[in-house]
Amino acid sequence: MNRPTGDSRRARTEIKDARLIVTGANGLLGRQVVSALAPTNEVVALVHRLPENPVAGVRYQAIDFSTSWDAGLLPERADGIVHLAQSAHFRDVPAKALEVFQVNIASTARLLDYAWRKGVSRFAYASSGGIYGSGDPAFRETSPVIQPGTLGYYLGSKVSCEALVSSYAAFMKIMVLRFFFIYGAGQNRTMLIPRLIDNIREGRPVTIQGERGLRLNPVHVSDASAAVVAALTSEADGVYNIGGPQVLALRELCAEIERLTGRSALIHTTEGVPSDVVGDITRMSQNLHAPLVYPRDGLKDVL
Repeated sequence: MNRPTGDSRRARTEIKDARLIVTGANGLLGRQVVSALAPTNEVVALVHRLPENPVAGVRYQAIDFSTSWDAGLLPERADGIVHLAQSAHFRDVPAKALEVFQVNIASTARLLDYAWRKGVSRFAYASSGGIYGSGDPAFRETSPVIQPGTLGYYLGSKVSCEALVSSYAAFMKIMVLRFFFIYGAGQNRTMLIPRLIDNIREGRPVTIQGERGLRLNPVHVSDASAAVVAALTSEADGVYNIGGPQVLALRELCAEIERLTGRSALIHTTEGVPSDVVGDITRMSQNLHAPLVYPRDGLKDVL
């Protein structure tokens, strides 16, 4: 499915002829990002293991972030870093807490130190919209984050890294990108939207709170990637929510999946007031990329 890669309303400065380091380049978002950057830039992709189907023009470097890896493995020079990598064991805490710490926090600190020492001019960090918790209305970048006692280890690592990354703002442009429910082709089927699709298709129950369930604005990976690429040239640095163009309730999302699959959802409702996890994307749309892909179209990629 062909997707637009830029804002249709405003021309953005394109990055070219730069040496860029992208971590987590084998992931759903990472692969899209390196594919977008490689035609006009030198891209060094840091991955846990070398891909079976590498993106043309990308130079891959295998580094295990769960170890005390050597920054000497990195290029002698870089213009920008896009740090997307995170531990695959974020659900396995406390059993694998130290591994999550090494990948999510220690490796971020090591990359920041490298960036400072090598004079890297820009650092983009992938955080999560989950750090706001849930509530109404839509969260803005200035909204408070969850108190540490209720964050959990994974989101705690994201908040910790935001603090680390932001402390380097005097030395380089810092872009903190808080993503809201990325989805797209090839996504891990345990994630929210693929899991919903599989449950509906296979007749498993979907539980929602209240009549509508939580509200969210999921972002298609093509829009998320376009925002990341734009973050490498935008003069407006700082924190950004990265979400999709449409807010819909979980029941509405299930209805879209029903339409696409031809299967009826087996919905179980529980009592209570549903929570909302919606990111205000005004700043994203003004300074990075206005998202273009609506769930009615983007969900087709996940079937």
